[in-house]
Amino acid sequence: MSWFKRSVTVLLATFLICCSCMSAGRVLKVLAIGNSFSEDAVEQNLYELAAKQGDSLVIGNAYIGGCSIDHHWENAQTGREEYSYRKITGGQLITRNHVSLKEIIQDDKWDVITLQQASHFSGIPDTYNNLGKLMNYVKCTALNKHFRFAFHQTWAYAETSKHDAFKWYGNDQKKMYHDICKTVREVTSHFGIHKIIPSGIAIQNARTLVGDTLNRDGYHLSYLMGRYTAACTWCEFLTGKNVMKNSYRPQALNLAAAEIARKSAHLAIKNVKKELRKAR
Repeated sequence: MSWFKRSVTVLLATFLICCSCMSAGRVLKVLAIGNSFSEDAVEQNLYELAAKQGDSLVIGNAYIGGCSIDHHWENAQTGREEYSYRKITGGQLITRNHVSLKEIIQDDKWDVITLQQASHFSGIPDTYNNLGKLMNYVKCTALNKHFRFAFHQTWAYAETSKHDAFKWYGNDQKKMYHDICKTVREVTSHFGIHKIIPSGIAIQNARTLVGDTLNRDGYHLSYLMGRYTAACTWCEFLTGKNVMKNSYRPQALNLAAAEIARKSAHLAIKNVKKELRKAR
């Protein structure tokens, strides 16, 4: 083969590799240090939403049901292997049980690591005292020293919720929503977290259009529209792309409901600062 032909072959191969990378889109690695509310938000629909618009996510969820910030901090100190580690790569979910928080954080070079409070404590400022310590632990443990923190704002309970902690908010959804918004605004400002994933605002937006129908048990999200709304919120937050232009939806979710969910998520991202400021 002549020098010219070899050069052309190399250039063509390089071009094809570049085209392949472009078509694959970017890969963003996100880890949620959470509980069942992060399970509702990221373990279904989120990967598919991003893929539909040309983005690829690696999604991790450090899961303990009902886990609070204090409990995560205790596990960080003790190394207890209490977590169910759920990781989605290439659209495939793999679960490992009895894993430590350190092992999960160091399993990959995460670009975004999210924190959240247990739902029952979400609107109570005094329950966030160990958030700064947990953040410092994550910073020291993470392999990617340039990762970004984000805070996952959870949602208020259904008006009919029988959750024991609902009484702390007067069994009033609007009061719980107000308290969550106020607390998240104050706490993230105090601890220097500049990015908020407003799932709680998105769910409240959708409730104004479809009624109080987005929970399956009074506090966890409904399997279809509730979870889809939260995933849409995460997708727009992570990728920066308007989720209203995204056509992915679960087959069992009708077009009208999917459109409401996407709009609710988009408006939550667009108006998050304004909505949090309203909670005085």
